[in-house]
Parts: sequence; C-alpha cells; structure tokens
Amino acid sequence: MVKEFKEFLLRGNLIELAVAVVIGVAFNAVIQALVKDLITPLVAAVGGQPNFASLYFDVHGSRFFYGDFVNALISFVILAAVVFFLVVKPVNHMLDRLGRTANEDPVRECPECMSKVPAAASRCAYCTSSLTPITSEDPAAPAMPS
Repeated sequence: MVKEFKEFLLRGNLIELAVAVVIGVAFNAVIQALVKDLITPLVAAVGGQPNFASLYFDVHGSRFFYGDFVNALISFVILAAVVFFLVVKPVNHMLDRLGRTANEDPVRECPECMSKVPAAASRCAYCTSSLTPITSEDPAAPAMPS
C-alpha cells in the first residue's frame, strides 16, 4: 500500500497539477494586489470612493457589505481576461494553424449511416459497419473533414 501511495504521489500529472495550483494561488495574490493597490485607487480618483471594502447598505438593521464583492468581481474579470488573452487565444491560434479546433479530434463520416466517427476507428460505433482506419501518417489517406 505504501508503494502504491508513493507511485500515486510521483505520478507526473499529479506533480504538474500541484505546481499549477501553487502558481495559480501566487497569481491570484498578484491580481488581488493589482486590484487593491492600483485599480481601486484609479476608480476612486474618478468616483471618489478610496476603498470599496467599506461600501455597504442597510436593510432593516442588517448591514450588507458589497464592496468586497466589487473587489472580487474586478479581480475575477482581470484574471479571466489574462487567462483568455495569454492562454486561450494563443492556444486557439496555434490549433487553427494546425487546422484543428481545441476540442476536436479528427473525424469522418461513416459511409453506411453517415454518423461522425473518429478517423482512426475500424468500426462505426452507431451501425457497427466495418471501416478502414485512417491514420495521419498515411500519405494516401484522404483529407479528414474538420
């Protein structure tokens, strides 16, 4: 059992995931500081409120602090924009240059039932007809539609 646990801990994707979480937490701290120390004062220069965290409203004696939510919302939007422009857009651009989209495996139509099946399939999953697998290394293979 100890050996299996050691193998689990040393598995490559687990280490990569741990590193990603640590980097994500550190990046979140940077974004939080950016919002608190730069964005909020910029908005305060225009709107006059220097600290969103102190914003609140009262309803029947209950106090609702919505300023922290505004800070968290700004942080989320900035973080989402950074991920979109620095990760998603470059990956999509690279995949477009390769002729594929992000979540698309090469597919083709089954000649019997016209269903879309993976290009490398040797049998249709829908009608079970026999197919000749198409590999990307086969130079004589017809172009696969995307």
